Amino acid sequence: MDNPGYIGLTRMKGLADEMRAVANNIANSSTTGFRSEALVFAEVLAQAPVDGGALAMAAPRAHVTDPSPGGFTATGGSFDLAIEGEGYFQVLTPQGPRLTRAGAFLIGPDGAVQNAQGAALLDAGGGPILIAPDARNVLIAEDGAISVNGQPVGQVGVFDAPPESLLREDGVTFRTDAAPDPAPEARIKQGFLEDSNVSPVEQMARMIEVQRAYELGQSFLDMEDERLREAVRTIGRTG
Repeated sequence: MDNPGYIGLTRMKGLADEMRAVANNIANSSTTGFRSEALVFAEVLAQAPVDGGALAMAAPRAHVTDPSPGGFTATGGSFDLAIEGEGYFQVLTPQGPRLTRAGAFLIGPDGAVQNAQGAALLDAGGGPILIAPDARNVLIAEDGAISVNGQPVGQVGVFDAPPESLLREDGVTFRTDAAPDPAPEARIKQGFLEDSNVSPVEQMARMIEVQRAYELGQSFLDMEDERLREAVRTIGRTG
């Protein structure tokens, strides 16, 4: 394959990666606490025996998470929590502490407040929050303070980290190598869940654009293949 073919293939590979990201966004448009993702492309220079001595190709270099908040859905659940403003809940997974905006929690068998995957919700000091399974009248204030029957029992932690340090592990969970800081300006809304911030209409429009660009790239490769075949036939006839 000659240089135009390599350039066309790198473009199509990048478009295929972007299509996967767009499809994942659409699939999670109803996932609580999900934040959409996009790809950042960079120009890659490859040394080649051509004018200028190099070829310029594009390749995906980073995944970027859209930090804009989603809407809120009222559930009335005592342990359904949403964050108004910047910040994340911190949960303890088998791999260590992780950050998330997905605030659907429940009381586990051991009394720890946890999500559906069993990751414990951490308090402002980084420890698990324990509440008796039969507790009633659980109130969680905007600052995260928890009271049961009017008695304080803990405080939900809300933390923040530099956006560039966040690495997505799954749809709603992020890992960071930076030490998360408290997010004092954030407000917790009890009885609400944050919706996905994906706009299905925008993502569908983007999917169509990517698909059309991919089809154009395929047409270019087909024409380039036919050009090479014709060159070989011509050389064969004149040889």
